[in-house]
Amino acid sequence: MIRRWSVPLGANMLVGIPGVIPYWLLWYLASSWATGPAPEENDGMALWLVIVVPIVGLYALLWASVNRPLARRSALTPHAYWSLSILATFLPTAALIIYSP
Repeated sequence: MIRRWSVPLGANMLVGIPGVIPYWLLWYLASSWATGPAPEENDGMALWLVIVVPIVGLYALLWASVNRPLARRSALTPHAYWSLSILATFLPTAALIIYSP
């Protein structure tokens, strides 16, 4: 039973470690857009999009390239596999948020 979910859990936790950067960038972009730019920030959001889109795209490519082969060979149901994969990917970010000073 444990073997069925241990490989996807471990692989996605490892992929989630570099995923901290794209998740932070997306959070920062969303929070900046929601509250409006700071008065001293006159560059606009285009520069952020030039930075965020390639980083998030490369991370999505990495995540998909790890999960596609694992999903085909997994004994879990597709719903359980993808739910576990998504949640496990966010665990390193959640750990940093919880344990940050």
